[in-house]
Amino acid sequence: MSVPLALLGLLEREPSHGYDLKRDYDTYFGQGKALPFGQVYSTLGRLARDGKVTAGLSEPGDGPDRKRYAITPVGRREVEEWLSEPVAAEPYLQTVLFTKVVLALMLGRDAAAYLDLQRATHLRRMREFTQIKRTGSLTDALLADHGMFHLEADLRWIDVTQARLGALAAMVRES
Repeated sequence: MSVPLALLGLLEREPSHGYDLKRDYDTYFGQGKALPFGQVYSTLGRLARDGKVTAGLSEPGDGPDRKRYAITPVGRREVEEWLSEPVAAEPYLQTVLFTKVVLALMLGRDAAAYLDLQRATHLRRMREFTQIKRTGSLTDALLADHGMFHLEADLRWIDVTQARLGALAAMVRES
């Protein structure tokens, strides 16, 4: 997740204080990992330095004076470019899974047992996502669906790899 671009997008919607940006970020994008206040303000500082946001005059409030941040035309162009670019199609966990399987085979360890353990871990996480879908908000459910689809793909890969472990082990031993 690109925190600076997410904050810019939130600012394109409307000028906001850092506190409001953190709240909105956590609501929509921070499931399981809230954005620290320090990161919000350091990111806003860099965005201001780079001419992507402006910091309005401090406003009196119930607490310390607060700055209202607004996106600039430079920031708007960056958000527009970012939103128009597709996300790179990258494997979710396959690279790590594949590396562990190959290394287990190279080192004479039980790769099948590792794959069984990984399958159990994925299934446990899928049950957690199912619970989130039952009890969470629409955004939580959509994010849980995304995670579940990736886990389902990994589970299919685990099954295919387990079926081909003998051939992979032979290939690894030959090299």
